[in-house]
Order: sequence, then structure tokens, then C-alpha cells
Amino acid sequence: MTVRTRTRDRVRTVELANPDRRNAVSPADLNRIERAISHAEQAGEPVVYLAGSDAAFCAGADLGAVASLSDPAAFARHGARVARRIEESEPIVVAGIGGPARGGGVELALACDLRIATPEATFAESGVRLGLFGAWGGTVRLPRIVGEGNALDLSLSGRTIDAEEALRIGLVSRITDDPFDVAADLAQYPPDALRGIKRRIRDRSDLDSQERAEAELFARLHDRYGENLRK
Repeated sequence: MTVRTRTRDRVRTVELANPDRRNAVSPADLNRIERAISHAEQAGEPVVYLAGSDAAFCAGADLGAVASLSDPAAFARHGARVARRIEESEPIVVAGIGGPARGGGVELALACDLRIATPEATFAESGVRLGLFGAWGGTVRLPRIVGEGNALDLSLSGRTIDAEEALRIGLVSRITDDPFDVAADLAQYPPDALRGIKRRIRDRSDLDSQERAEAELFARLHDRYGENLRK
């Protein structure tokens, strides 16, 4: 088993556990990640914590699996579907990046709601070095998160950046010694408020529709939690 799951403090940890290959993921591993997200939803767990074992986050797709692909387009669609599943899931998904994140590992992290790095984290969209690129939604999400100029720089050069530069360009939200603490803190809040905020911020509809949905959500939460304002 190269993906392990456990639940603690209302947080489901999904751990990539293939340290000999720096937690590279195979098609089977993508399926396991997707199932873990579904199980967290079914259990009503408000937060999922995606992390890597040992000293790496994720080296991306398992190159052995990639080299033997009979249908590369299907593999790209598979990874993109799992990334979208992470992005659109009910729980808040926090990526805890405690070491190298490369290629598909960066793309899985981009699909998460928060990316929290340790000082040892490093990042590279290194596909160009092999004549490839990030096909799990990376060319879509990376410019949204870090801006077009930074996205082009990282993707065209394949260069490696450290946690401080990742923080500066907005690739990560924070640098901390234990990213799990961030996930555990979030899990203390009302799950429906967490879900509602995620949906509103990720909403790509027109402005009028967004504003109506925002007002309706605020009213529902106010009805439910308004007593907190008087404490």
C-alpha cells in the first residue's frame, strides 16, 4: 500500500507512502487518493491533510508507469480528474509539504485549498526537462495562484525554488515546522462554514450570481450561529 489514511482531531490524513521513490504516485495511487477523499466526505470529516512520508512530499507521477503508458492522454485525464476531485471536495484539503514537491506533486498541491510548507520544502515544475509538462491541471491552476509570469518562469525553466520563494510568489500560504497543526486548527470550526467559504471563494460564476449566493450563505450561517455574536 503506497497511500495510507488515518483520522485524528477530525482530520483525515492521506499520506503518500512510497519513500523509496520519493512518494511518486502510480495510477493506482491516484485512485486511492480519490477514494480517501470520498471516504472523508462520507464520514463528515471537515478537513483532509495530504502529506508525504519520510522527507519528501511527492515526486510526481511514477516515471516507470509513465514510460510504459499505452494511452498517455488517458493518464493525463486521470490525474486531472483526481486533482479536480481534491479541488471540489466537501472537506477543506490542506497540503502539508515537508520536502521536495516535483511535477505532479506540485499539481496535486495546487488542487488543495491550502499549501503549508516546512522550511525544508522545495518545488519544481520539472516536466520540461523530460520534454513534458504538468498535465494534471498544472497549466490552469499555477497561473491562477502565482500569476502568469511566475507560472511561465517555473514551467519553462523547470527550476527549483525553496519555501521562502514559494511563500513570496503565493505558491504556499505559510511556512511552519508542523503543517498538520494548521489542518487541526481548521477542523475546530463549524464544517458548514468551512464548506461555504470554500465554495464561495472557488465560485467561477458571474459576479451577480456570486453575490446572491454569498448573501444567502451568510444568512443561513447567521441563523445557525448568530448566538456566537452575543457571547
